[in-house]
Amino acid sequence: MLTEIGKSQRITILETLKRRGPLSVRELSLLLRMSYMGIKQHCITLHKDGYLDTWRKPGAIGRPQMLYRLTQKAGELYERPDNRLSLTILEASKKLFGPTAAEKLLFHFFQLTAAEYAKRLRGETPLERAQWFARLRDQEGYVAQFLSEDGKTQIIEHHHPYLELQDAYPFWERQETEMIQRLIGVPIRRTTERESGMYRNILTLILR
Repeated sequence: MLTEIGKSQRITILETLKRRGPLSVRELSLLLRMSYMGIKQHCITLHKDGYLDTWRKPGAIGRPQMLYRLTQKAGELYERPDNRLSLTILEASKKLFGPTAAEKLLFHFFQLTAAEYAKRLRGETPLERAQWFARLRDQEGYVAQFLSEDGKTQIIEHHHPYLELQDAYPFWERQETEMIQRLIGVPIRRTTERESGMYRNILTLILR
């Protein structure tokens, strides 16, 4: 796939869209400090090869703005484990030990995961711990960033290596959120946005 994509500028465009969401050619050219026509040609090539699709965002006045966003094919560029074995084990556990077995196994998994995070996490305050947690998650392939602006403090993850598991077992999301709350030390409001190949897991810290 990397050979097909070719030029490093195209990789940079995909990475920018992964972290920032749908953008116009003009917005990309300003962010990347590249010419408008250069960005446009790269986007046309990536669209033709199936890595981008287009979305027309309605504006208050005038014509809708055309934005580029990642497709499912582009998502395959990002690291993700082979979840088939995990799915097979969880499904088998239900047949062997009853309907609650998968949830119990995942509960144990998140206990072990929390213990590993706790060894690496730094910071005395929730804000400091949230920054460290975002850094750790980014290293693990979640394409995570810490944001604190406009009165909101958030960890935003643009990729989920275990999305197949989360989709198959919805209580994954609840257990993972509870784990993150314990590690950071404050309640968290979690929202997920998914469209085309775009994914965003937004963890908003409830600071009192």
